[in-house]
Amino acid sequence: MNNKKRKVADVALKLFIEKGIQQTSIQEIIEKANISKGTFYNYFSSKNDCVADILEFLRYDASQQRIALQIGKDPSDRQVFIEQITTIMRLNQERNVTPLFEAILSSNEAELKKLVMQHRVYEMEWLSNRFIDIMGEDIRDHAFEATVLFFGMVHHMLFTLRVTNSTYSLDEVVDTLLSYIELIAPKMIMNEKIMLNHSAIDLLRTNMSKNVVTKEDILKLADQLQEHHTFNDEQQDLFDVIVNELQRERMRKVVLQPLLKPFQKLFDETPIQSQVQKFTNMLWYLLKT
Repeated sequence: MNNKKRKVADVALKLFIEKGIQQTSIQEIIEKANISKGTFYNYFSSKNDCVADILEFLRYDASQQRIALQIGKDPSDRQVFIEQITTIMRLNQERNVTPLFEAILSSNEAELKKLVMQHRVYEMEWLSNRFIDIMGEDIRDHAFEATVLFFGMVHHMLFTLRVTNSTYSLDEVVDTLLSYIELIAPKMIMNEKIMLNHSAIDLLRTNMSKNVVTKEDILKLADQLQEHHTFNDEQQDLFDVIVNELQRERMRKVVLQPLLKPFQKLFDETPIQSQVQKFTNMLWYLLKT
């Protein structure tokens, strides 16, 4: 997403939070963002498309912050895991996006509800994989179920703390609830019964999935970028590293993930910023799936 498009999306997000999505007109977004109607429709095909892009940059921001916290650290570092969770929770609190998500999920807007559910499934996938990093391979079959338990505990604990005006710190809440999951996990592993079996989880993923991004799609876009644009030496060097890694039979996520933000930053304020953003977003989705 280029900077101008993102600024419009930021304006739209604030209006959606203040007034609600259905109560916010495209004209209001246009006036508040000080753009023409043609510019809006150049960026977004509809209001729902605008919401979809807002969720996409929220996911991307979350991914980049998590990666930044984890670079050079042991994947099983518990404190890093806690920082990753609390950082995103604070980010969501600052943007006040949770009430917006809840309003969408209680609405009759099927398309918007699916977008929010996709957003939540991505978050659950990330947490499930991180539980395996923290607690080991033994938890793999139960990781998604543990994720559901953890999210439920966090949601209801924070709700109760707020309505009772209790003093709390996010770090302490996450640390404490994580310790509960760590106590529950051995029992889950010993118990042969799995409430959320693989077929149920696969069905959830299938129902919530957007367009599938393939390695071939990304390499095709890479060819287009290389064919139509001239890179400077620094841009070319990093581009070559990324493409070479993509072309490996076994693509290494640990190599690619830290390169996304630096590569994208090299193209800030350039004519192809939006194309590079699309390239890095597609690559990020591939790494997550």
